[in-house]
Amino acid sequence: MQINIPEVLSEVQAFFDQYEDALINNDIDVLDQSFWNNPLVIRYGMNENLYGFEEIAAFRAARPSKGLLRSLSKTVITTFGRDLATANTLFERQTVPGKLGRQSQTWVRTDAGWKIVSAHVSLIDNP
Repeated sequence: MQINIPEVLSEVQAFFDQYEDALINNDIDVLDQSFWNNPLVIRYGMNENLYGFEEIAAFRAARPSKGLLRSLSKTVITTFGRDLATANTLFERQTVPGKLGRQSQTWVRTDAGWKIVSAHVSLIDNP
């Protein structure tokens, strides 16, 4: 298996960046399009466990649209072959001082393009 094929890594990086931009700007259409539209997709969030595309989309539609700006650090994207990737990053938000956010995503190339099939977001005390 080839790890980090340059053109595949570039594709996933572009989708990751598009997702991040949509996240901080509350672009619900892009956020929804980024997730696999399937009952098997999972997103574990700060205070919620979401199973299936419908639950994730409903969460996105209902969440507050203020205070979403954040800064990322230590982002690592790794591709495995041409159809699977992981993206992990740390983030900080001014709205949660003293906390460090962690985000992990598994991306898969589907017939509809690159989609997040699993995601996890959590906060810890900033060391």
